[in-house]
Amino acid sequence: MTEIDRPSWRGISHVALITGDMDATTRFWHGVLGARLVAHLGNDSFRHYFFEFGNEQTVAFFEYKGVALEQFQLPAGMPDRRKAQFDHLSFNLPDEHALERLQARLKSHGCEVTDIVDHGFVRSIYFNDPNGIALEASWWVVDPTGRIADYDDPTLFSDPDPVPAVRELTGDGRLAFVPQTTLTADEIIDPA
Repeated sequence: MTEIDRPSWRGISHVALITGDMDATTRFWHGVLGARLVAHLGNDSFRHYFFEFGNEQTVAFFEYKGVALEQFQLPAGMPDRRKAQFDHLSFNLPDEHALERLQARLKSHGCEVTDIVDHGFVRSIYFNDPNGIALEASWWVVDPTGRIADYDDPTLFSDPDPVPAVRELTGDGRLAFVPQTTLTADEIIDPA
């Protein structure tokens, strides 16, 4: 492969995490942290919400309906077998052509990769690293991070039954309340 074949990475598109309560998650990530809700989608089995942390940089959450998650809390960097595994890591590419080139590159190296999946506001391919870590490469067809939120835009906001926090945002643009959080009693240790 030549230097021209190298992907044109533009950072991390999104990190996808899992939540058992999308309403509390929306209230915390938008209401407490100030990360703007820029897109969401959903169906009968899951919700997927995206919160902005910079141009084309988001943290996303999945909520799987009917799946109970064990709740626990630890300081960062504390090893524990119950720590939730993140869902996948998504890399940001500049356009469809770059996505197609990366897909071809993966195949040329003998890696399995999906066809391009059109999510409406973002297009993606999915693959794994040798450790089994789920990876995605995507490009924003409609960049919701550089726009004023239009909660009526069906290309960005398509969860047919959004959580109460989203209904509040679409109403008067304000959250009725935000959650409070606590620290654990454990000592915070610098793993370095």
